[in-house]
Amino acid sequence: MVFSRTCSGCGRRTRSICGDCRNALLAGKVNNVPGAPPGVVYAVAYEGCARQLILGLKYRNERASARILADVLVHRLNSDQRGADVVTWAPTSSHRRRQRGHDQAELIARAVARQIRRPCRSLLVRESLSSQTGSGRQQRLRGPQFRARGCRGCSHVLVIDDVVTTGATLRTAAQALRMAGVVQVSTVAVAATPALGSRR
Repeated sequence: MVFSRTCSGCGRRTRSICGDCRNALLAGKVNNVPGAPPGVVYAVAYEGCARQLILGLKYRNERASARILADVLVHRLNSDQRGADVVTWAPTSSHRRRQRGHDQAELIARAVARQIRRPCRSLLVRESLSSQTGSGRQQRLRGPQFRARGCRGCSHVLVIDDVVTTGATLRTAAQALRMAGVVQVSTVAVAATPALGSRR
């Protein structure tokens, strides 16, 4: 039996991603997404190839995409972010994790940690049950609630998420870590969602 593979970005028959899509991701403009929350660090816009890779990881269990998305994110990290003591992620809801069989932010975070040679640990527990996916803007602005654990000895934590829309998830994650005694928190996402009127 022959199994064909297609590019997760454009659908061409190739490995998990073709060279054109990979190069387009790495060349993506930084901090140029209309409507992205100010002060949020992200790598690319949540559209085109990046969007297809993230959707494939989330909903089609295309786990090879996590390494590719991590490549893109590591390419954008500055030296301070790379120097964090530990890498963690903003966990999705337990319902979504059971439904998908994985947490996409965790897979990306672990791939990033391997590349920058830092430990990756689960430091955040999501206390709110609802997911941000499909939520209205007002609910997204409030963000999920997190509780931090196991932060002893962590002075600088790098928190990773897959997509940022309002910035609330990363903001509340950072607040929980600071309340647990973490001195410096760097929050980053692979992609930022463009404002509705600017999406292509």
